[in-house]
Amino acid sequence: MQQEIRFATFNVCNLAPPGAKLYDNLAPLTRGEYEAKVAWTAQQLDQLDADVIGLQEIFSLDALRDVLAHSRRYANATLAGIEADPHAERLTPQVALVSRLPLAQPAISYPRFPEGVAMPAGSRDADRFARAPVHAQVLLPDQRILDVIVVHLKSKRPDYRNGDSGDDPMLYAQANLRSLIRRGTEAVALRALLSQLDQGLRRPRVVLGDFNDTADAVTTAIVLGAGSWCLSGDELSGRMFDCNQIQLRQDHLRHVAYTNIHEGHYMTIDHVLVSEEFNPASRYAIGEVLDVSYLNDHLLQQRPETSDHGQVLVRLRLYGARDRASPMLPG
Repeated sequence: MQQEIRFATFNVCNLAPPGAKLYDNLAPLTRGEYEAKVAWTAQQLDQLDADVIGLQEIFSLDALRDVLAHSRRYANATLAGIEADPHAERLTPQVALVSRLPLAQPAISYPRFPEGVAMPAGSRDADRFARAPVHAQVLLPDQRILDVIVVHLKSKRPDYRNGDSGDDPMLYAQANLRSLIRRGTEAVALRALLSQLDQGLRRPRVVLGDFNDTADAVTTAIVLGAGSWCLSGDELSGRMFDCNQIQLRQDHLRHVAYTNIHEGHYMTIDHVLVSEEFNPASRYAIGEVLDVSYLNDHLLQQRPETSDHGQVLVRLRLYGARDRASPMLPG
């Protein structure tokens, strides 16, 4: 039985067909630019060589299918995502999942927030995610089901309204506050989804995504479920864990962990989170995080076909019969 499973998250940065208008300040890709983008993205996928990959900023599943066709390792992989609306005036960014492991059933998306979660009254799209998370039930080699959710939370880009600009400090501050409220509300909605998945049958969970914030940010802490153990009396129950924090390899002298460079600041805003089933401290552990790698050399090259995000690759090891005893969990 295959015991090592590899997961990755990859913000590809505006993968769209040539000629498609995306933003007012961004020219559509030419045919040559598109072909270079497809070739580079396929190369990165092959380098990751992960069993399951969560992708962000996918404007077209057809473009992603083109990438997979140009890859060496993913031509036959399962693709799950949201098809572009053929009647929309513009394409919009979505998330997607690519898996070389079989899915137990077709993937689903969550366009709306769970009941009880909403933006402040009067907010635009107050009851829905800007980019709907995609949820897939991945079948592990031991036939156990693993819930995988791919996410892309709201960026820190100021959310201006009605033609406002950044010239006025107060308008700039208010636009930043709107973005923060949006990202925070999406984090609460994601936490609610994870809690719902944790109810009933216990199944291991993995979240792959661009959180647009660091691992120690309040919004990320909301998703992790920090403090929620107080309600159950079990310190690890229901929580998620940043793989970078619980990996077995902790070689900080050689480990360069960042996925984004903004105004000279190196940050890690793309994360892979796992449930307690992959935390050896849990009595329910079925595996462990071996190590976390970051593919980010291209961020310094700044070639037009590359992404402005680094990729995160996580290696998990499933426990075998000879490992320490751990109860078999339903799923």
